[in-house]
Amino acid sequence: MSTHAAMPARGRSGPRARAHGHSALSWAIPVTLGAVYGLYASFILRNNGASGFRQFWYGLITAVVLAVLCFALGRIQHRMLPLVRAAAYGALTAAAIGLLVGLTDSSVLRSSALGLAVGLGMFISTFYIYYTHEKTYPVSDSDTGRREPRTVSNRKA
Repeated sequence: MSTHAAMPARGRSGPRARAHGHSALSWAIPVTLGAVYGLYASFILRNNGASGFRQFWYGLITAVVLAVLCFALGRIQHRMLPLVRAAAYGALTAAAIGLLVGLTDSSVLRSSALGLAVGLGMFISTFYIYYTHEKTYPVSDSDTGRREPRTVSNRKA
């Protein structure tokens, strides 16, 4: 059965149909994480006797840096292999936790060890999630005829 030419198409049409902007969650999650991280860093400094001026600026700078790093990682994560993506999330988490532990006047060894342990846990969990939720399709190389796996995400980018 054919449809009439004046039948509306499903989905969006018109000039906004191809517009690719940032979704609300793509910036809301990094901003929220950055704000919570900055407030907690500021709280830790306050308990160690820092002045209000130093505490405010340190919290603001750490919040902005973490929010920008999270936003950037979120924008490029779909172009990474699952192993590299999990390593990036693990490294970002390890650095963030190591900095917070270091603000508590702990030793460098303790803050490094705790950051490494939490980062390793993040790496393992994110790698497991990406490995089990992405399908791999074999792609043949036209020159050699070998078939190599290619990962494709289930989500639309």
